[in-house]
Amino acid sequence: MQVTVIYYETVSLELLHEVVDFEVNEQGAVIVPPEYQQEKSIIAVYEGELNIINKVGERVDFIEPVAV
Repeated sequence: MQVTVIYYETVSLELLHEVVDFEVNEQGAVIVPPEYQQEKSIIAVYEGELNIINKVGERVDFIEPVAV
């Protein structure tokens, strides 16, 4: 199953993401292999490919001024 994994590496506070294919067990749960989990703190696993436009700590630049 194709999933998007959101995670931190153990050496950085930068929030990262990656689209990968993992196996699914009989109950339908995604199996994240132990070797993939090494040196990562996994925050979430989403089904499919996510289009992440902004993460924590990133700035959003508005093209037009926003009313306050």
